[in-house]
Amino acid sequence: MRHGPGWFLRLSAYWFATSFKWFLVLLVLLPAKVAELSPPEEKASRLGFLFALGAVMAILGPPLMGYLSDRLGKRQPFLLWGSLLTAFALVLLAHAPSYGVLLLSYLLLQVADDLATGPYSALIPDLVAKGERGQASGYMGALQVLGQVLGGAVGFLLPLAPQAYAAALLNLLGAGLSLPLVPEALPHRSRRPFLEAMAAPWRDRDFLLVYLTRFLVMLGFYLAQTYLQYYLADAVRTFQALGRTLTEEPFQAVALLGLLISVGAGLASVPAGRASDRLGRKRLIYLSGAGLGLLMPFILLLPRYDLLLALSLLFGLFYGIYLAVDWALVTDVLQDPKAHATDMGLWQTSIVVPQVLAGAFGRPLDLLNTREEGLGYLVLFLLAGGFFLLGAFLVAPIRRAR
Repeated sequence: MRHGPGWFLRLSAYWFATSFKWFLVLLVLLPAKVAELSPPEEKASRLGFLFALGAVMAILGPPLMGYLSDRLGKRQPFLLWGSLLTAFALVLLAHAPSYGVLLLSYLLLQVADDLATGPYSALIPDLVAKGERGQASGYMGALQVLGQVLGGAVGFLLPLAPQAYAAALLNLLGAGLSLPLVPEALPHRSRRPFLEAMAAPWRDRDFLLVYLTRFLVMLGFYLAQTYLQYYLADAVRTFQALGRTLTEEPFQAVALLGLLISVGAGLASVPAGRASDRLGRKRLIYLSGAGLGLLMPFILLLPRYDLLLALSLLFGLFYGIYLAVDWALVTDVLQDPKAHATDMGLWQTSIVVPQVLAGAFGRPLDLLNTREEGLGYLVLFLLAGGFFLLGAFLVAPIRRAR
C-alpha cells in the first residue's frame, strides 16, 4: 500500500522531537551549562569529557534496545517509556546545580533516548516498501531539520531553562503522534542469541560500508558542531550582519547559525529523497559529501559572522541532501526482517561513536589553542572537511544499492 505525506510525517514525528531536543542540548544547553558550572580554562575539556562519557554509554544502548524489541516482537513500549524518561531528564538537566548533577542528567538523557529510538529506528524498514524508502527518508530528514529550525529559533529567543521545557513537551507530543502507527506486535520475532545477533551484520560487506560512510560523515559533523560555540567566542568575537550587532552572546549566535543550516537542509531534504528513489542513492551522497567537505576551509578563511551566516545556509543544503538519503541507503542493504531493530540499532552507533571521538578532541583543542591562537580550530575544521569527503565516496563499492 502506498502512503501519503501525512502518514510519512506522523511516522517520523518523534524524529522531529528528537532532533529538536539534541539540537538544543548539544549546541546550546550543554555547552552553556558547562561554561556556567566550570572554570573558563577547563570548559572545553569538561564539555568534551561529558560528551565522550555519555556517548560511550550510548554505544550499547541502541543495539541492545533494538535486540530486545526484536526478541519481544514489540516496538510500542520502548517508545512510550523512553519518551517519558527523556522528558524527565531534560528538566533535570536544565536545573542542574553542579557539574556532577549535569553529568548524571545527561547520562540519563542518553539512556532514555536509546530506549525509545533503538526500536523506533526500525519503523522505516518494518513498514515502508523499498520503492518509497527514499521518500520516507526524505520526510524524516525534513522533520529532523525542521526540528533543528525550531530549536534554533527557541535557542535564540528563550533563556536556557524554558528551552529544556519546550524540548520535553515536544518529545511527548512527537511520541503521541508516532505511537498509533506502530503495530502492537510484529509478525515475527527474532530467535538469535544476543552475541550472534550483534555479530551478524558485521559479516555483511555492504552493511559495513554503509556504517563507515555514515560514521565518517557524522564525525566531520560533530567535530564542527561540538566546539562551534567556542570558535565563535574565541575567533569571530562580534556577531554582526548588515552593520548591526545581532547578539552579544555566543550561544545565541551559534543557535542562529544552526537555524540557517536547518533551513537549508529542510529545503533540500524531501526533493533529494524522492530523487534518490529515481536516480539511486549514491549520486546524491557524492554530491552532499563533496559540498560539505569543500565548504569547511571557508569557515577558517572567512571568520566573519555575516559571511558565516551565508555559508551556514549553503552547508545546510548539502547536509539536507545527505540526511534525505542515508536512512534509505541502509534500509536497502538490510537482509534479515527479523532483526531490523537490532541492525538499525547497531547502525545508529555510527552517530554515537563519532560523538565519543569529537568529545575526546576537547583537550587537544585546548592544548593546540594554547600553543598558538586558533591552531586548534584550524586542525578541527580541516579534519572535518576531510571526513566529509572520505565518507561520501566510500559508498562506491556498495553492491545492494545504486
